[in-house]
Amino acid sequence: MKRRSLLIAGLAAFFSLTAGAKQKLVLSIDDAIRIGLQNSKALHSSQFKLDAAAAKASETNTLALPSLKFNGVYTRLSEVPPEAVDLPANSFAPGFPPTDLSLTLSPTILDNYSLRATLAQPLFTGKKISGAIEAADYSARATEQDLRKDKADITYGIQEAYWVLYQAIEAKRFVDENVDQVRIHETDADNLLRQGLLTKNDLMKVQVQMSDALVRQIDAEDAVQLAMYSLNNTLGLPLQTQIELSSAIRVNDRSWDAVDSLIKSAMDRRPEVLGMDARVKAGEAGLESARGSWWPQIYLVGNYSYLNPNTRYFPVVEQFKGTWDLSVSLSYDIWNWWQTGYQTAQAQAQLAQAQEGLSIVRDGVTLEVTQCYLSIEKAKERKAVSEQGVAQAEENYRIMTGKYKQGLAVNSDLRDAEVELLQAKLNLTQSLVNYQLAIARLTRAIGE
Repeated sequence: MKRRSLLIAGLAAFFSLTAGAKQKLVLSIDDAIRIGLQNSKALHSSQFKLDAAAAKASETNTLALPSLKFNGVYTRLSEVPPEAVDLPANSFAPGFPPTDLSLTLSPTILDNYSLRATLAQPLFTGKKISGAIEAADYSARATEQDLRKDKADITYGIQEAYWVLYQAIEAKRFVDENVDQVRIHETDADNLLRQGLLTKNDLMKVQVQMSDALVRQIDAEDAVQLAMYSLNNTLGLPLQTQIELSSAIRVNDRSWDAVDSLIKSAMDRRPEVLGMDARVKAGEAGLESARGSWWPQIYLVGNYSYLNPNTRYFPVVEQFKGTWDLSVSLSYDIWNWWQTGYQTAQAQAQLAQAQEGLSIVRDGVTLEVTQCYLSIEKAKERKAVSEQGVAQAEENYRIMTGKYKQGLAVNSDLRDAEVELLQAKLNLTQSLVNYQLAIARLTRAIGE
């Protein structure tokens, strides 16, 4: 039975892997972004952080609202003699014998019950509560911007993985074309050798070229597989999933504003800047909250007590009776070993840290936008040069192929034309991908 169970488990695992290997998805770039964002564990973690920060802000808001608490206590007392008053002998009833009297004022009640409801409302706290509420609210806003930043970073990572796979697939297609070209070249060289128009050494050079082309083909297949693994991992899919890309690069030569205008736009929209700005405001509110401890804390407090026995009633009896009270309480720390001063100094340091952090982020955004802007200009120039290079290489290959078949060009000329055409196509694909990613980087850098 044990062997049979192991065999069944092994077959199930095999068929599961086989099914996973055969799974195939046709993905556009938009589909990939949607799936990647849905499956991103990092994004889920950021969302949980936002949920926690929002809950913390809601919790802090309750500090300014009236609170109602219920308290119940049972107490068992030790036995003590009851409080009594001895009266003098009876001298007010003529004809009756004198009698000593004892009057019990406070009976001994061993079982005590206390049920109390307390309503408290802060009246004045020197902005200690309002500052804490404002700080928690700005902290939640900062966490929300962190989520936006993580989403933008993950989106760019998906785009990068998608277009890297696209580049690998295109490179493999061009390498395959090159292999077919060299194979035709090898056939033509063999025919020319039979006709005595080519030497054996020339044919061997073509065969060596064919071997190099096949090696490049193997490397291109490996690059496609590795790029597909990377995209699957980025999207949170099984690594063996076969992906067919349905989107092709369609680069639009978009006109961009001047770099200064783009930097200003980034300062207004980048989640990093907005998040740090919210943290600065949270630091300012936190400083106000810390300073609030220098002021007296005033509360309105109301109680309703349902006690057995209730000592406010006389005589004291063993039964439940209700009473209420309303008071205004004031508390002020006369001496707490400079605790408030230390809290204020800590809040000031945290505010200064947030301000410096905002300055650092602004400097980083300025540099990033400038670099991305220059990258787009260079990528556009490389794309134009690469497109021209492909056109020239194709024409050169066409001419050399015709001359070679007519015996007007040597073997090395055709080999060079084939390699140049392959390299030109690879350069163009890389230029297109770099241009596409440069646009995505600048779009992310300005907060779009």
